[in-house]
Amino acid sequence: METVFRIESPRLIAGVARIVRDVGIAEELAQDAMVAALEQWPRTGVPDNPGAWLTTTAKRRAIDLVRRRERYARKLAEMGRDLEAAPPHVDEPMDPDDIDDDLLRLVFTACHPVLSAEARIALTLRLLGGLATAEIARAMLVPEATVAQRVVRAKRTLATKGVPFEVPYGAEREARLGSVLEVIYLIFNEGYAATAGDDWLRPSLCEDALRLARVLAGLMPREPEVHGLAALLELQASRSAARTGPKGEPVLLADQDRRHWNRPLIRRGFAALARARATSTGGPGPYELQAAIAACHANAPSYEKTDWPQIVALYELLSARAPSPVVELNRAVAVSMASGPAEALLLVDALAEEPALKDYHLLPSVRGDLLARLGRAAEARAEFERAAGLTRNGRERELLLGRAEAISPSGV
Repeated sequence: METVFRIESPRLIAGVARIVRDVGIAEELAQDAMVAALEQWPRTGVPDNPGAWLTTTAKRRAIDLVRRRERYARKLAEMGRDLEAAPPHVDEPMDPDDIDDDLLRLVFTACHPVLSAEARIALTLRLLGGLATAEIARAMLVPEATVAQRVVRAKRTLATKGVPFEVPYGAEREARLGSVLEVIYLIFNEGYAATAGDDWLRPSLCEDALRLARVLAGLMPREPEVHGLAALLELQASRSAARTGPKGEPVLLADQDRRHWNRPLIRRGFAALARARATSTGGPGPYELQAAIAACHANAPSYEKTDWPQIVALYELLSARAPSPVVELNRAVAVSMASGPAEALLLVDALAEEPALKDYHLLPSVRGDLLARLGRAAEARAEFERAAGLTRNGRERELLLGRAEAISPSGV
């Protein structure tokens, strides 16, 4: 039941928010529907379509809430007409620039400028990603208490400011675009490599993020970074089938069977990257550069034959355009393949004091790999064990412990 709710909650909250026009109340009604399921399903059995059951239950409660509000408002205004006697609603002509997509409305609402950038990300991951506070904290590299405060304050701010549940237009839409792209990417990443739980992949999150990126690309065809993000997600998603083994265990990029990569998605990714380059006027943006890196992998016949010098160059451009410790860590991995592990280890060691990477499990994981390749077995094993202790994903923990155990005292 927990799995069902995590999968269905984004659509559930988005659909209810369209009715009640308040994301905080929508989340509460979605949770009420889950409580109803916990009460009924043990007696009646899990329905054939759990998502539809939850949606119907939540929307009925939302409609009841709206009707109660309307009755109360009518009484206050002394307009004692019945709801059924109200004049019929006349639909306004559809704006050709509009999108009938509740999830996209929810993203733009959660990314309203009345919220801080950090609050926008936390709220969208909560509402669309279905992530718990601890998982969001892990993804954002901040304490859980900070995330909890951001989410509560964000919902309160949207309600008190009367932020409309809609996709904005013109300059207002462009002003929110950066946050929208960021949260879509974070949602995809949570599906691509789950921060916690027993599953390495959460395909539903990847699918939702990919669909949102495609819709957004259709909505804003002249925005290069929209196409850059779409290209990046298409190319990353193309590897999904090769990223797990028969028992769901993670398979690293170096060990993946590239025959299982999805060629249609790769072609879509290349096409989106071409559109990003065609519409770009001020040099490549961060998403376009990351898509170009993913394209290098997609073009390579094997891990070893990848154009690593080109990837290093792209990471250097990305570091200049959007500097971050995580980008530097990824650049170090590329340097290790282009120039050897010794040079890369110097780069990784320089990141050891970065506060944002203090509890980031991939830092000791990368360092362990470099030490293993240098024949420093004991140190490598310790780093893999440390990385295993930091990750909250069960599959990833097994992988890291397995890599530690595979190192013999004399080397790899």
